Amino acid sequence: MRGEDIIQESLFTTVHLDAFVPSDHPLRPIRRLIDQAMARLNWLFDGIYADGGRQSIPPERLIRAQLLQVLYSIRSERQLVEQISYNLLYRWFVGLTIDDPVWHHSSFSTNRDRLLAHEVVPHLFEEVVNLARERKLLSGDHFSVDGTLIQAWASQKSFRRKDGSDDPDPDGPTGRNAERNFRGEKRSNETHQSTTDPEACPFYTSTTADDPYR
Repeated sequence: MRGEDIIQESLFTTVHLDAFVPSDHPLRPIRRLIDQAMARLNWLFDGIYADGGRQSIPPERLIRAQLLQVLYSIRSERQLVEQISYNLLYRWFVGLTIDDPVWHHSSFSTNRDRLLAHEVVPHLFEEVVNLARERKLLSGDHFSVDGTLIQAWASQKSFRRKDGSDDPDPDGPTGRNAERNFRGEKRSNETHQSTTDPEACPFYTSTTADDPYR
């Protein structure tokens, strides 16, 4: 006998979100580790928020949500909130039930300033490292890195003459990607410096007479 394609939701359900997450899912150990680290920061969270007034979104949930954004390369906080609303795995990781509403994406901007002002992220990172050290997950072995593979926080457009002779026109176009024509211009680490990363030294020394970066 053919079954009928009829959707009829149950009035009550006894299924928990934890049942939908496989026991070997990689997010499970991450959730346990981050929860233990944040539990050690209760003293910090208590000092950030006032004793009275309306209850805020728990900072632990905001941090877990933003961790998901990093782990799954979610483009924006608007998209993050959208995916948390219908993704059971994300709801479980954040700490929401099936019935809990998801906050507005602007809540991240509002609370990010508070978390940054009290240096919550550095403290959280330190606690995660301490937990890893206690579990002997860290190694004291040294390794070397090829410095040529380390990118600086500087673009070609950010390099200006140290004497200020090529500073942008205050009445001209502005912005991070303002037009900058440096073709044919000789530049070196002695004469130019990045406005965004003063320690960046991208220019190499060449013996070629017509090399523009000599």
